Parts: sequence; structure tokens; C-alpha cells
Amino acid sequence: MRNIDKILKQEIELVKLDSFEFNRIRKIAKDFCFDLKKKLDLKGFEADVFIGGSLAKKTLVKKKVQDVDIFIRFLNKYDSNKISGLLGKVIGKVGERVHGSRDYFQIVKQGIILELIPVMKIKTAFEAGNITDLSYFHVNYILKKLKIDSKLGDEIVLAKTFVHACDCYGAESYINGFSGYALELLICHYGSFLKFVKAVVKSKISEKIVIDDAGFYKNKKEVLISLNESKLKSPIILIDPTFKDRNALAGLSEETFLKFRKYCFNFLKNPSHEFFKKHEISEEFEKYNSVKIVQVKTNKQAGDIAGTKLKKFFRFFCYRLEKDFEIRKKGFDYDEEKNLANFYFVVNKKKDEDIRGPPITALENLKNFKKVHPDAFIKNGFAYFKIKHLLEFKEWFEWFKEKENKIINGMSVKELKQVEQE
Repeated sequence: MRNIDKILKQEIELVKLDSFEFNRIRKIAKDFCFDLKKKLDLKGFEADVFIGGSLAKKTLVKKKVQDVDIFIRFLNKYDSNKISGLLGKVIGKVGERVHGSRDYFQIVKQGIILELIPVMKIKTAFEAGNITDLSYFHVNYILKKLKIDSKLGDEIVLAKTFVHACDCYGAESYINGFSGYALELLICHYGSFLKFVKAVVKSKISEKIVIDDAGFYKNKKEVLISLNESKLKSPIILIDPTFKDRNALAGLSEETFLKFRKYCFNFLKNPSHEFFKKHEISEEFEKYNSVKIVQVKTNKQAGDIAGTKLKKFFRFFCYRLEKDFEIRKKGFDYDEEKNLANFYFVVNKKKDEDIRGPPITALENLKNFKKVHPDAFIKNGFAYFKIKHLLEFKEWFEWFKEKENKIINGMSVKELKQVEQE
């Protein structure tokens, strides 16, 4: 126990931004907000500008490139479907427009990515037309919690670093993991990073974890009855304390949760700083002699849209590959900067298989079966045909590209190639 406490204390010092760097980033963001507000006023747009996300909550984690959320809160007299366009007129060509449920903009200032997110100024969460409209409430809720217990900030930094290290960070559809806000809520609920990790390990796979800190519902049963079925699929039901009808972890998949649960178990069993370090997925395959790597590019917009498309294609690729190979290990890695994905595989070629057909007593079926499979043979009262798995991976890959060409194009794949392992 002392060893874990020591590691966590040291880790906070390693991953938390020092005050100088934090203040530098905050100044850049505040100066930008001031200038943007002046531009909005000059254009006659009534909107507030505020800093959100980790910067507002003082939970920034050290990383190569920092990104800061800046929200532009338009009065409700504006059409929510048009505020992205209004913001675009103010920003001009200096901002890159990113498509999403509501378009937002990215601007790079002194090496920092400023994400400008248009939202509606609403009085209650029920008025929200888009999840981003709730951001103002989210920031204020977490700030109140941090005011009560300032130590939660360090615990949140630990949690974000840990979850990012095991590739479970992000609500994007190709990750299906923990969003930053969800992690903040979880740490506020459990009181510390370590208590959160222990609770995950102790949880029963067959039972959902239900958290309702605002006390919107009487009990777990009422939560499960009241929420829409689509919001109950995640292993953790985390009721947003700012909006009773929202599960803040609705996007968390069982696959990601089990992966995270195993990571937590291994950390508690043998704690070390390694669990807080992000390792390249290629490192997991270094111990294998023959690793097959497939590189895929898409023509979709980089980010969640492209990543989700590529993850869907990865699942299809695995489905077809399993028909001829035993997949011993597989991995998916999406690089948003390059907008491409690498698929990693360790495979064994399957042995020839005898596929059973109809019994010999079913004469009509047997006749049709032999027409389709002229080499069919009889064994133990049934007709069989043999599947021979002759192709090596490289040959199979070329066959796959030709055979599934229509599906590949239909899934927005721009380029598909096998690459040599370095």
C-alpha cells in the first residue's frame, strides 16, 4: 500500500503542469477570449466567451501539444443550427472548421490548439439542443467540487493520465471510452484515483455500476427503469448531475471497460510508473516473430468520423480474415494527425476443414449439395466438402482486396496496403 501511495505521489509531480506553464497557457487563452469578444461585439453578435475544459478546472496534464476549449455562448434568440456559421464569419479564414454534431473551429496560437465551440446560452439543461450546450454547467459543477476538496484536482490528473495510457480515454466512437468529464465525475464520486481503480476491480462483470450523486432517482432500480434503453448499454451508468436524463458514460463499451478493468487489476497487483506511460501499440507486438501490418487511409474527415469508419472496417477485415486464419492477437491504432489506421495481426493459417452438409437420407438436398460441391464425400451418414486454406497472408490480402473491392470502396477506404514490420 505504501508503495502505491509513493508511486501516485511521484506521478502527480511528473504529469501535472507546473504553475509557470499553466499560467502561460491561461494567459494565451484569456487574451484570445478578450479579442474574440471584441470581434463578436463589433459584428453585433450577442454572445459570451468563456474558457472550459481542463484549463478552467486546472486539471491539465503534461503533453506535447496542449488543447484548450473555448466556448462561445450565443443568446437563445439565435438559431442553434446557424451559430457555427455566425462564429465562422467572426473568425474568418484563420480557423479550421471541424465537422461534428455542431461544427466548431480550431486555431493554433503559440503552439497551443484553441478549440472554439459555439453553444447556446440556456438556463436549464433540458433546453440543450446539443451536448456541448451543457458545457457551462459541467465546468461550474466540477469547480464547486474542487472548491470543497482541492485535492480532487490532482486525483483527476492521475486518472486522466492512467486512462490515456491504456488507450481507454475518449468518448469517440472508435474508442468508446471515458470522456474527461466522466472521469472528473467518477473521481468526485469515489474521492480518489485509487478508490476508483479498486472499485472497478471489485465490480461484478454481470452487474452494472450505477452512480447518481445528485440523487435524481430513488434507487438503482428506478434509474434502470427511467432511462431510455439506448442509454443503459454501458457497464457504468453515470447520471450527469447537471442533467438527470443523461448517462455521462453512455458511449463506454463493454470491450473497453473490460480492457480497463484488467489494466486496473494488473496495476494493483504490481504497481509501477509504467502504467501511467503511453506505449505505442506496436510495442505490444515486438515479442512476436511474424507480425502482419495493414495500413488503411480514408477520405473521411480526420478525427471521430474517420476513426469510427476505420474501426468499422477493421471489424469487417477481422471477420473475413478469421475464415482462413486463426487470429492469435490483433490491434487497431488510429493516427488522427496522419488520418490513417494501422491494423496489427499475429495469425496462424488454419488447417483444412471438413464442412458438414445434409444427411444422405435427404436425397433432394444431397443432390443440390453435390451440384454446388462436386468433390463432396460421404462420412458417417452425412455429406461433406473440404475447405483448403492454402493462401499465405500476403496472397490472401491481395485476394481480399480484389474480392471485397465494392465493400472496401463503400466503407470510404482510400488506400489499403500491407506494410513491412520495421
